[in-house]
Amino acid sequence: MALPELKQTATQERLSSLSQPEGGCLAGARHAALSRVQTTGLPGRRDEYWKYTQPDTLVQATAPEASVFHHDEEPMFDGFDRLKIVFVDGVFDESASDDLELEGVRIDRISDISNQDIHWVKDLYGVLEARGQSPVARPLAALNTAFAREGVAIHVTGKPSKPINLIYIHKSEKSDAMLHHVIRVDPGAEATILENGPAASRFNKCIEIDIADGASLHLVCAQGRDHERRAATHMFARLGKETVFKSFTLTVNGVLTRNETFVELLGDNAVAHVSGACVGDGDFHHDDTVFVTHDAVNCESRQVFKKVLRNGATGVFQGKILVKNKAQKTDGYQISQALMLDDDSQFLAKPELEIYADDVVCSHGSTSGAIDENALFYLRSRGVPNDAATDLLTLAFLGEAVDEIEDHEIATDIVERLENWLIRRR
Repeated sequence: MALPELKQTATQERLSSLSQPEGGCLAGARHAALSRVQTTGLPGRRDEYWKYTQPDTLVQATAPEASVFHHDEEPMFDGFDRLKIVFVDGVFDESASDDLELEGVRIDRISDISNQDIHWVKDLYGVLEARGQSPVARPLAALNTAFAREGVAIHVTGKPSKPINLIYIHKSEKSDAMLHHVIRVDPGAEATILENGPAASRFNKCIEIDIADGASLHLVCAQGRDHERRAATHMFARLGKETVFKSFTLTVNGVLTRNETFVELLGDNAVAHVSGACVGDGDFHHDDTVFVTHDAVNCESRQVFKKVLRNGATGVFQGKILVKNKAQKTDGYQISQALMLDDDSQFLAKPELEIYADDVVCSHGSTSGAIDENALFYLRSRGVPNDAATDLLTLAFLGEAVDEIEDHEIATDIVERLENWLIRRR
């Protein structure tokens, strides 16, 4: 079926502004992804899957300008021993990065792999993204697969002694960046991946994650604080038998952020926890869209998302748990909540369960509301100033999502950052 004229025009304009890397072992995946984009078209205002979030600035040919946010605080995760991989406006910065050598892991750049005829990434690049196009098309992810020139391939073969930190630095007000990462975790291996930074004025990121039997991966992302940035991120994860996958994303500031997550639990006794926290003020629109598929026995999934909104900010949550008929003894839980600090903000939620097995425990809930006046009165009656009491209750509200972080020290660092940012906003 032909695309509507407006969508076709917008898609052609965007594609004409890009050039595909040619040749190498990823060429087939790139061409297949481009075909997916041309078939579905880029998202538009009338698309059901984008009914709460206007994608115009994410798909237009040139990126809107975004000022660089300057601050005097210590960069995120600087207090941790980690292997640093730095990208500036989407371009790998070798001088700022560490040597890509660490026991228990092999790291290669996507730009280098693109010039090779044989590499393990060929078996994964674009594969999980393509699987994630059903039942709902995700054309911005396919666009990334087709055109991203930079990113890293991380092959975890053991248990690295320290986390791998992907750092995204925004320097140009007109930057338009795409990064594509591929992560493979071998049987019994375990790793922690940290991400932080605003990346660019407009950022399109895709991560494909394949976790083999008995392996674990922990992912913590702190999206940058630049006020005017726009971002569309996509994460596709495939879990084998007795695996553990935990992901947490923190968002503070940004005009528009859309984080899409697609997780498949394909092996028995797998565990997937996907969580996020955001604090939005003013011209802030934040969208978490999550799809978790249970297709194995005795698996557990958790979706925990908390949003704090004020001064007209908008929060969106679209979350679904799909339990297929063979996924008996599934334990699925989904919660999305918004704390509204004024009457001008809004929270739009669409939680869903679709269950075809008969021996499951699944639940979902979504709520929004103001600060608990009784709790606020209790704190104020004990001498806590109103602003400080509000901050304490805000941190307590976000706590359930932050608690999903596996590493206690990283979780503590996140809480301290949030506390300092809340104080600065008073």
